[in-house]
Amino acid sequence: MTILTRRRLIGSIAVGGSGMLLSGCDRIVASPAVQHVLGVGESLTLGSQRLLMDRGALAREFAAADMSPVFRTNGNTMPGSDTYQAHVADHFADWRLVVDGLVRRPQALSLAQIRAMPARTQITRHDCVEGWSAIGKWTGLPLKLLLDAAGLLAAARYAVFHCADDFDGDPYYESIDLIDAYHPQTILAWGMSDQLLSVGHGAPLRLRVERQLGYKQAKYVMRVELVDRLEKIASGRGGYWEDAAGYQWYAGI
Repeated sequence: MTILTRRRLIGSIAVGGSGMLLSGCDRIVASPAVQHVLGVGESLTLGSQRLLMDRGALAREFAAADMSPVFRTNGNTMPGSDTYQAHVADHFADWRLVVDGLVRRPQALSLAQIRAMPARTQITRHDCVEGWSAIGKWTGLPLKLLLDAAGLLAAARYAVFHCADDFDGDPYYESIDLIDAYHPQTILAWGMSDQLLSVGHGAPLRLRVERQLGYKQAKYVMRVELVDRLEKIASGRGGYWEDAAGYQWYAGI
């Protein structure tokens, strides 16, 4: 029996010859049919996962032999800000990851400090909403260690990832709840395929939240803000594409 997952259903719509497949994962599939599927699926998959699944259940991990020979650099591939490009020029020596909001101990960590912290390596599948997938190897800091170091206040409910890139001047951001933030496979990846993360793939840090679709995997992470609600961030739906194109906030698969 074939299980019709949310990713499989969306992928079949995206590649089914209806002109719905757009170039680049972050160029959202704007078809009303796709958005309807996402809308129906969001409450079902979120409710089912939270009710039925162990919050620590792992996404499948693969062997090195399973890795894809090509892993697309989807979405933005070079943020246009002078600040970011200066960081690239000096190999992120002066870059700092800010952790603030509803925390007891705000952080400003260099890339060297982050790389010196305990790391997790995992080989997982990236599933794009357009229907393509790729298996890649990621190394990075488990987000739960970062949050524990900052010390969450009791009111904190969501982690918001503010990024260096933008679309027509609107900054890119994403968010997840604390269940996904503390999942063992949720990492801030600084490495890919045993190399430092490339600019095209989101250097210096990219979020990997492995039980969700690709548009949640925010690149160019500059700041992690802990908040009690999402309504006060940008247009209030929890992410750039959620705000701009009506994408669903929960993208679990």
